[in-house]
Amino acid sequence: MNAHSKDCASVRERSSLRGGGVRRAPVIIIGAGHAGLAMSRCLTERSIDHVVLERGEVANSWRHERWDSLRLLTPNWLTRLPGWRYRGSDPDGFMSASEVTGVIDRYATLVGAPVQIGTTVERVEPAEGGYLIRTDRGPWHARCVVLASGAFQLPNVPAASSAVPEPVQQFTAKDYRNPGQLPDGGVLVVGASATGLQLAEEIHRSGRPVTLSVGEHVRMPRTYRGLDIQYWLKSTGLLDESWRTVDDIVRARRVPSPQLVGTPEGKSLDLNALSDQGIALVGRLAGISSGRVHFSGGLKNHCTMADLKQNRLLGSIDEYAESTGLTPAIGAKARFEPTRVPDSPRLQIALGGGEVRSIVWATGLRPDYSWLRVPVFDPRGRLKHEGGVIAAPGLYTLGLNFMRRRKSSFIHGAADDARDLSGHLATYLAGSRMPLAEAV
Repeated sequence: MNAHSKDCASVRERSSLRGGGVRRAPVIIIGAGHAGLAMSRCLTERSIDHVVLERGEVANSWRHERWDSLRLLTPNWLTRLPGWRYRGSDPDGFMSASEVTGVIDRYATLVGAPVQIGTTVERVEPAEGGYLIRTDRGPWHARCVVLASGAFQLPNVPAASSAVPEPVQQFTAKDYRNPGQLPDGGVLVVGASATGLQLAEEIHRSGRPVTLSVGEHVRMPRTYRGLDIQYWLKSTGLLDESWRTVDDIVRARRVPSPQLVGTPEGKSLDLNALSDQGIALVGRLAGISSGRVHFSGGLKNHCTMADLKQNRLLGSIDEYAESTGLTPAIGAKARFEPTRVPDSPRLQIALGGGEVRSIVWATGLRPDYSWLRVPVFDPRGRLKHEGGVIAAPGLYTLGLNFMRRRKSSFIHGAADDARDLSGHLATYLAGSRMPLAEAV
């Protein structure tokens, strides 16, 4: 038994000694991924007792809910958590899912996180003096609850999927593992963000014809002027951009992930690269009826807008490089070939019959709050929060897209967010009810 397993067993033993009643802790953290463990470390630094409840194992999603070839979109040198940063021999590499699992597992041991594994939270509801957390291993009571269960739990599959004829098999990015799962014949990949591009390329390499349905997307080169794009995003301050300074934070939180891939050779992956490989491009999926899938005619517009935004980004990087005197030490400024769009992209394809035998929905994931019985949702079912401070006393969240900073959903973004929110939480526990408008 390793040190982390002993910690888990110790928590379970202490809990069982308290009998069958409600166990108590000042703070309950739900989820033992990188965000929950970052908060655990920050609370420990503040000497605040807490327990981390995890439905499966530490880093459970990375262990069981990622496709086989997945790698981080961020280089290793950017991977850091409170009290830990990457110091390995491959700073410019990109971790695989199994490597990320190992990092998070070791981090849990390093920080001595009081994790209770194999504990599924079934309901969180208001109770006197805080919240009642009902689990499949008995109830807990806490003054504060931190939702760190992740932002990528439920597939965002469009309603049109219900009209797919039964012979056509459907997969989401959460249950897809490798091309071997797919039947022979053509594959339609829906969604052209990082996930969609990576899966389309991988499936095409398996020998299957692939059609990629393209909607709004963010085009971005892997490297620019000789340096990884993440270096520029960090150096220019874009990753640290605050949720308070964005004109439309709701829209900003819905921006797709950039078209990036982490590979040993540091290659860029965009729609031109996929077209060169023989992958067919069509517009955004508009609907499915009578055994046919229909696409919008806006492919060119989406690609033109993505090209324009990429050039704006590169222009801001050029300005930063010149203002800081970096230009003599790096490569020359450049612009990339505009996205090549078919003159007449197809507007419909018949499902079944070989041309499309399976569909992979790379249309994103969303959080699952079905167990949260607290009135903190807007009319569209989105969690109401101000930079991670939920609209209910003592409730917090972590790991959401652009939650406090543009980097919030990345592993390295959890460090700053957890430090901020642990400070707010400590103030709340001390008896000061800080208004949301004055949140950290």
